[in-house]
Amino acid sequence: MPRFSVIVPVYKVQAYLHECLSSVLDQSFTDLEVIAVDDCSPDACGSIIDEFAARDARVTAVHLDENVGLGRARNAGLRHATGDYVLFLDSDDTLTPGALRAIADRVKETGFPDVLHYDYARTFWDGREVRNQYAHLLTQEGPAPFRLADRPGLLRILMVVWNKAYSREFIEREGFSFPPGYYEDTPWTYPVLMASETIATLDRVCVHYRQRRQGNILGTTSRKHFDIFDQYERVFEFLDQHPDLDAEWRPVLFRRMVDHLSTIFTKRGRLPRRSRAEFLRRSRAHYARYRVQGVRVPRRTRLRHALVRLGSHRTYRALWLALRVARRAGRYAATARRTLRAAVLQLHYRVQLRLPVRPHEAVFTSYWGRGHGCNPGALEEAFREHAPRVRTSWIALPEHQHTIPAGTRRLTPGTAAYWTALARSKYLVNNVNFDRRLVKRPDQVLIQTQHGTPLKKMGLDLQDHPAAARDTDFGQLLRNADKWDYVLSSNRHSTLVWERVFPAAYTTLEYGYPRNDRFRRATSEEVARIRESLGIPRDAVAILYAPTHRDYRVAQRLTLDLDRMLRTLGPRFVILTRAHHAYDAPLTSAARDRLIDVSDHPSVESLCLASDALVTDYSSLMFDYACLDRPLVIHADDWEAYEAARGTYFDLRSFPPGAVARSEDELIDIFATGHWRGSRSAQLRAAFRERFCAYDDGRAGERVVRHLVLGETVATPSAARGVPHQTAEPSGTAVPHL
Repeated sequence: MPRFSVIVPVYKVQAYLHECLSSVLDQSFTDLEVIAVDDCSPDACGSIIDEFAARDARVTAVHLDENVGLGRARNAGLRHATGDYVLFLDSDDTLTPGALRAIADRVKETGFPDVLHYDYARTFWDGREVRNQYAHLLTQEGPAPFRLADRPGLLRILMVVWNKAYSREFIEREGFSFPPGYYEDTPWTYPVLMASETIATLDRVCVHYRQRRQGNILGTTSRKHFDIFDQYERVFEFLDQHPDLDAEWRPVLFRRMVDHLSTIFTKRGRLPRRSRAEFLRRSRAHYARYRVQGVRVPRRTRLRHALVRLGSHRTYRALWLALRVARRAGRYAATARRTLRAAVLQLHYRVQLRLPVRPHEAVFTSYWGRGHGCNPGALEEAFREHAPRVRTSWIALPEHQHTIPAGTRRLTPGTAAYWTALARSKYLVNNVNFDRRLVKRPDQVLIQTQHGTPLKKMGLDLQDHPAAARDTDFGQLLRNADKWDYVLSSNRHSTLVWERVFPAAYTTLEYGYPRNDRFRRATSEEVARIRESLGIPRDAVAILYAPTHRDYRVAQRLTLDLDRMLRTLGPRFVILTRAHHAYDAPLTSAARDRLIDVSDHPSVESLCLASDALVTDYSSLMFDYACLDRPLVIHADDWEAYEAARGTYFDLRSFPPGAVARSEDELIDIFATGHWRGSRSAQLRAAFRERFCAYDDGRAGERVVRHLVLGETVATPSAARGVPHQTAEPSGTAVPHL
């Protein structure tokens, strides 16, 4: 008897079926069966199922003699199921890598509950992935298993069957099955959750829910949407048969029904035009039939309830027209306000440009307002330490202003104070470019810190790489570079690249990167505090996994099965996952005991200090991490594609900072055998450090301030004179090497 029976009803999805079935059969957890039900599909789905069944004994092909619809096709699959747990997967959706392993582990951890509720993410044709907006309701904190009454908020999550695993014994004992018609999930999901004695949650995206442009059943215009009335009749019949559940859940389900009916009615394109009035009348009848006296209606849904209660199509059209006019007027007014505000702010900026530059003010920002950090952040700290007479300000978006130190003035982009600071501060510091409308005055000093040693092609070199350049305006790129007075460089390699790909009249300061100064100053006590705050066990080996973004991909994609990696390496290892800032989503869908997402952590330097090793692909973080003299491992599984799309300045595989893995298996083997911290890796790292880390002696920020602000003559590091750089071990900076 397998652990899981995955039931896949199939109808007219030949373009997606291979991907769907493969996503199940390629799971690292293999104790499963797939029951693919051909609902008399007129395309090639039946033969595709047969091909999979012929190749893999875990696949059972079921062919129906006639088209019976999604619900009854699932029932046919249930009759063949033999697994401990049953999962349903629509045939145009996919399981995420490692999903079944995570489900199996959580089921065991929570005592084999009746239902395990996991998460999903919508995927779009353009590569976007959007996680369920109520994901926080699936938190694994608190007692588990539980009953629905303990966490009724679960009913706010999309009521579908395919985001849960069901105990087959529970389903058979309670006699659950699917009815015919549209919205067949409704009379299954509500009764199942209400009847379950034990429910558990898994805070992890296990299903990718494909948002098809066309072909989605519920998105078609049809009178079959009237099936919703029969489905809710079945839900309330279930309550009638279970009086112990009626008092608690009837008011909740009444509200859910009204919201559902109003959603179907207001979704344009679902109901045939001539049937809309009839749908409202039937909605009004259901409202009267199942209404619970005294039920409190939330303010945000009162209009929806009024629409259903009145059931008047004319009233709805009047309200709809009034709202449409009000919204259009609101949009026009908002546009006018924005235009006027922008004009006033630009006038204010022009006035400020005529006033004297303030010699004791400096304004900093990084990564388009993301928060205090990187080289500008370290340089701002150096200003406060070595030139305290200079007042510092930091530009950040409101959601990132909590990262700004208490003694630093906070500025919000696009405000009058922001434009005043840009017009009158003597020092302007950024690791990207300021607003293109910035007028750089002769008395101002603009410091471009950059944000990494370049492995990938940059600046004008991107002209030969359109996939990476995309819509880059190279003329504007040069105009921005013309505003720079100084550019920071971390090594001779960077200097040669910057001066060629950003040709302008600036001066290069080959002083090292200020953001790496912290590596030389951190104490062992600080490192211990960081590890504790991240939840890293005291004796654990913490691996920081930080891949870069891909110019040849629209969306982020995790190519490693990190759960498998942790299982293989054993309980001593912990993985910290850090998504590239170009992506809005974390690398992992949910944190586990030994898999910790740190994508939102404000300081990558802290993460480096907290880790014992770095795994990356082509991220410039490797150059900074090498300053710590800790093991690095390169995961170069797509080097040829990356090099072709982006271009690189040298072959990282020929001059790596440590061991190189070309596949997931090789990466696991490097850690399992100890090669990640072996003598060969140490030799590679030493050569890499000699070439790229010669200036990182903990005083880069101080050198910049003393030279540019205090006017002092600065002694450059020994490497600038061609002497091989010898770095002393930082005083207490590193977690002891294992």
